[in-house]
Amino acid sequence: MPNQQLSKFSSQASPEILNAMKELAQREGRKMHSILDEALSDYLVKKGVLKSKGSAMNHFAQSLNQFDALYQKLAK
Repeated sequence: MPNQQLSKFSSQASPEILNAMKELAQREGRKMHSILDEALSDYLVKKGVLKSKGSAMNHFAQSLNQFDALYQKLAK
């Protein structure tokens, strides 16, 4: 998870959804990709395509996304 490789893709969303995502990311101090990744993961778990990683792993992933820059500085 710490050095998880990300893949770029292109999609479209309604302005209302996109603006809500941007506001949430800003409010939580996160990047848009982490909000989108979490939303997609939750959706796929809900649909039974992915297995839930469990609450602890979700919190760990959110922590990595939110404090990535800090963790990189501490690692030096």
